[in-house]
Amino acid sequence: MNISQAAKISQLTPRMIRHYESIGLLGAAERSPAGYRRYSERDLHSLRFIHRGRSLGFSIEQISQLLALWQNQERSSAEVKALAQMHLQELEEKIAGLQSMHSALSNLAECCHGDARPDCPILEGLANS
Repeated sequence: MNISQAAKISQLTPRMIRHYESIGLLGAAERSPAGYRRYSERDLHSLRFIHRGRSLGFSIEQISQLLALWQNQERSSAEVKALAQMHLQELEEKIAGLQSMHSALSNLAECCHGDARPDCPILEGLANS
């Protein structure tokens, strides 16, 4: 199938498919006699895998590692689990950071009257940080 069809099925844009190919995350596509990219079912499986990995927040490097493990029938699931647990730890740290930002901004917003006066605790809080 061509890149537009592969993009629609994998829920990626043609641009992202070309990008993943250019960085080696996806193997080079076969070409038609006219030079158009042609994708196989195997390519589609890889593209769906990449899309799902990205939707779970895995980095390109992590997805590359996961793809290699997915394609290696000799792998141990312990390797895959270690990668997933490392990513979970990263997500938990990001969540904690976002919760801290939410709390700080919420406190600043509660202190602001939101009226016509020029004094603003939000701006003062940002300036004094």
